[in-house]
Amino acid sequence: MALSRLGFRAFCFGVLLFLLSLPQLTLTATKNATYVEANGPGGEVIYLLDDRKPALYTQNFGSCLSDSLLSVTRFDAAYYQDNMTVSFHLEGSVGKALTNNSIMMYIGVFAYGESRFDLTFNPCNANIYSLCPTNASIPIEATGIIPVSASDVVNIPSIALVIPDFEGQAILRIFSNETETEIGCYSAVVTNGATFSHPSAVGSVLGVFTFIALVSSFATAVYGDHISTTRIHYAHSLSVFVVFSVLQHIFYTGALSMNWPSVLPAFWSNFAWSAGMIHTQKMQMSIDNFLGSNKGNTSVVGAAGSGSSSDGVGGGYQISQIYKRGINNLLGRDISSSLGSSSIQASITKRSLQNSSDGYTWYGLPADPNLPLPGNYSGFAGTLSDVDIAASNAFMTGFLWLLILTVSIAASVILLKWALEALSKFKMIKPDRLSFFRTHYLGFTAAAVLRTVFIAFFMMMFLTLFQFSYRGSAGVTAIAAMVFIIFFVGLFGVTVYACRYRLRYGRYSSSPDRLHLEKGKIFGAIPWYEFTRESQRSEKSTPKASVGSLPWWRISHISDDPQQVEVHQDDNFNKKFGWLSARFRRTRWWFFTVWLVYEFIRACFYGGAAGRPLTQVFGLLVVEIIAFVAIILMKPFEGARLNALMVYILGFSKVATVALSAAFDARFNLPRILATVIGIVIIVIQGFLTISLMILIALGAISSFMSVTRNREDFYPRSWAPLRQKYLAHITSAALDQPPPPPPLPEEPKEPYFNVGSVRRLPKIEDEDNDPTSEQEDFYGSRTEIAGPVEGSPVNTRHGRANSMRSTKSNNNLPFGARPHRTSWSNQDFANWHESNRNSAVPSRNGMQSVKSMRSDQSLRSAYQQRSRAPSRGATIEVAKSRNGKEKEQVPLIEEMPKQDDKITEVPAEESAE
Repeated sequence: MALSRLGFRAFCFGVLLFLLSLPQLTLTATKNATYVEANGPGGEVIYLLDDRKPALYTQNFGSCLSDSLLSVTRFDAAYYQDNMTVSFHLEGSVGKALTNNSIMMYIGVFAYGESRFDLTFNPCNANIYSLCPTNASIPIEATGIIPVSASDVVNIPSIALVIPDFEGQAILRIFSNETETEIGCYSAVVTNGATFSHPSAVGSVLGVFTFIALVSSFATAVYGDHISTTRIHYAHSLSVFVVFSVLQHIFYTGALSMNWPSVLPAFWSNFAWSAGMIHTQKMQMSIDNFLGSNKGNTSVVGAAGSGSSSDGVGGGYQISQIYKRGINNLLGRDISSSLGSSSIQASITKRSLQNSSDGYTWYGLPADPNLPLPGNYSGFAGTLSDVDIAASNAFMTGFLWLLILTVSIAASVILLKWALEALSKFKMIKPDRLSFFRTHYLGFTAAAVLRTVFIAFFMMMFLTLFQFSYRGSAGVTAIAAMVFIIFFVGLFGVTVYACRYRLRYGRYSSSPDRLHLEKGKIFGAIPWYEFTRESQRSEKSTPKASVGSLPWWRISHISDDPQQVEVHQDDNFNKKFGWLSARFRRTRWWFFTVWLVYEFIRACFYGGAAGRPLTQVFGLLVVEIIAFVAIILMKPFEGARLNALMVYILGFSKVATVALSAAFDARFNLPRILATVIGIVIIVIQGFLTISLMILIALGAISSFMSVTRNREDFYPRSWAPLRQKYLAHITSAALDQPPPPPPLPEEPKEPYFNVGSVRRLPKIEDEDNDPTSEQEDFYGSRTEIAGPVEGSPVNTRHGRANSMRSTKSNNNLPFGARPHRTSWSNQDFANWHESNRNSAVPSRNGMQSVKSMRSDQSLRSAYQQRSRAPSRGATIEVAKSRNGKEKEQVPLIEEMPKQDDKITEVPAEESAE
């Protein structure tokens, strides 16, 4: 306890000492800081840190003159908006041929292809004494602070200070006054510090997501003992093949020989690792030593190399314009007087000695001679320059990293096997955990290596063909040729053998078909057209309207083996070639062959046609459009997420990117600002593709977790258990690869009907009243006809009226055709009525007794006599005489409807019929 208290006190004391030392550290830093004077907005004198960040500053620089007489080791310039000054530093040496020579210097700043600032001056008038005159024994140490006015920088838009990857160049040209010729030229890229290039951050995040996809895919492949079941779950995990197809598509877009805007190579540098373009200094030095002096020609692939003559950089120059201006006019802004004060002179002296060790980091280094001139982003060489890899080293860099990756994957699989064996031996896992993988680990290792080679097919085809176009060292070209043969012959040979192995028993049949152009809608609103074969239309219950059709054919394989199982149920085939076909649909298992042909054609345009921009872009545009339509028709993947990403999103991105890239051809001379806007559009498209990939990787990890826990009864989180059941049912049905069932036919509208099974009436108070019908002598008095008296009734032979007035005999005031009734029937009334008519009743369609059969006079009359009261709205009974003098009754077909306050219950038809 005492020791813990003592430790806590020591910790508090240390924190207190640190806090007390902060002011001293601040004072020390302030004391060592260098300030410069400047005029504030109101004219007052303000002090600014000398190593503050400029608004615009230069980075790496390179020589734009092949036979330069000066060797420059440092060239940087900076524009400070706070005090409206431009500073520059120049260090180097002078060749012996330039001894005791007066020179003229030119500094120009270009932004988006246009001149924004330029200045020509004599270094002797700017206090740059190491160049006044030149001396081979005196090193160049030139520095300058040039005040500028608002009119000088009016052409620099304010957005240039904040836009990412500002496209600008600072060019230093040196002329000999004796010969009036250019003796030195250096170009540096200008930036504001904002950029899309963050390979350490963005590349790391993408690497983590790729690793998640790799683990998820591998887990579904090794979990389980039944090959067919394991294949189903593996097919619905997110494929690492799809992940690298997306990432490599983004980076290798820069392989087109176009004059790219600066924003695109900066954005693509975040994806360079996925294409094998990972820079390490030792590897690049080893490759340089292996290549020797013959490193190819960068200009062949459309980029201006550093150290070669580039007369057109910065729009070129006219020597007459350089010497036309008088030096006094050039210094009309009092540069001489500004540099003459003692305070400024002291500041200049300190600035000339500043470097990164002093805290001043706003400058670049000399560019590698094998890299393009800084600020030039033409072709694949310009894309690689953002990751500091020379185009001559591209093939060897990608090939070496592929070898490292392949060996690492094989070693990881074997290491996992022995780790599981160790855990099982120490009883940390169940003895049968991943038993199938532990038994067949060599097969899994071989499949992992072959899968890696399959994923890297496009990358290696492109790099080898690019090396053939770039030429260079004979040794590297020979290695590229061997790698090309191994990948091309090896993979195509394996795919042909896989198809032959599956289709060796049987024959091919060709049958006529038609290709229909159907009109439909996507997203329920946008008109859309798609091609459908006649054989597919016949499988649909409601095919879409056909706009037109063309003759087509259909090739199918007819197996001679009736016992042959489906391809995904064939365990032997899955063991040997599951790394090729496992993710594709049952009817598209051969799609890997189509994909290899498509990737090889793309690689031929990217690498083989390097340096021919129009051939590349328009040839690729045709290929991508055809592939986009064909892959949409095939929808090869069994998983819906893979189809959505690979078929639709990636396909659209390829077509749109290539189409937009056509505008960057140098012959079109597109304004650089407009080119930057188009570049931002490409970044948005490819950024959406990247975000979609990351989302689907996360969803794939969740679905893979559901797959590897499919045998567990308890699933966490439990709220996801219904979702897991739906997912497992979905992938099981998707494995059948059957067309969806036709939608159910719409139900016919039901006609209105009324069906009463039974009627129950509750007693009322009025049921206890006397029945008024009991006092009536003649129940049918009002219906007696003149033709004769009713049998059994008294006959009145005395007539006091004419016959026309004696149509009926009536004892009450009811109208003709009516009968006396009561308000409603009781349950007893219904019971007596049914009892009396049991023998003559016939069941009707709705379960009630029909009134048609009640035509017996005696039964009807007894039924009405047994009632205590008459029905309220009963059927009328017509009494007529038959030919034999008997009376015949007719009963209407409409039965009495129940009243509103009667209680109705359903009675089965059988019981009602009884």
